[in-house]
Amino acid sequence: MKNIAILASGSGTNAENMVRYFAANKLIKVAVVLSNHAHAGVHGRVNALGVPSFTFSKEDFAAATPILDKLAAFAVDFVVLAGFMSKIPDALLAAFPERVVNIHPALLPKFGGKGMYGHHVHEAVLAAGESESGITIHYVNAHYDEGKILFQAACPVLPDDTPDTLAQRVHQLEYAHYPRVVEQLLTLLPPLHHKGE
Repeated sequence: MKNIAILASGSGTNAENMVRYFAANKLIKVAVVLSNHAHAGVHGRVNALGVPSFTFSKEDFAAATPILDKLAAFAVDFVVLAGFMSKIPDALLAAFPERVVNIHPALLPKFGGKGMYGHHVHEAVLAAGESESGITIHYVNAHYDEGKILFQAACPVLPDDTPDTLAQRVHQLEYAHYPRVVEQLLTLLPPLHHKGE
């Protein structure tokens, strides 16, 4: 069994979708969810589906060791970011080389970087007069939205779109593709051996 940890900061719709996708999978499961917000909606969503979740402080996250200990306790092989807004510490990236992925609500390298998340992205896409937007699934590295691109899917930007209507179309792409791409990546990866095993 390969275990996924999801890092999430918000309402948790992508995390819930990921948990549901892998619920019947005999080889891959979402083992734990970590959040930097105690009151984030993600906790209720995943707890209702039987997945434990934990909140950590900014200090714990920066130190990385408490996070790595928690990931080791759940024998995590792969880390999925789902609406997670903090920069990933180098120590975590070093412990999970090419095993941390993120989804971005635009077609990178356009509309990426610090501060480009959620509605900020959709507003920027509309302001630029783009004819299409979409999603990018990429490895996480030390720089915001600059890791190797693994998958992209596009959707049209319509003349009467608002940030909300565009966001809805992009969310549908996220739900359709993110779990499937994670599954493909994990199928190819050997399990991660944790210290002390």
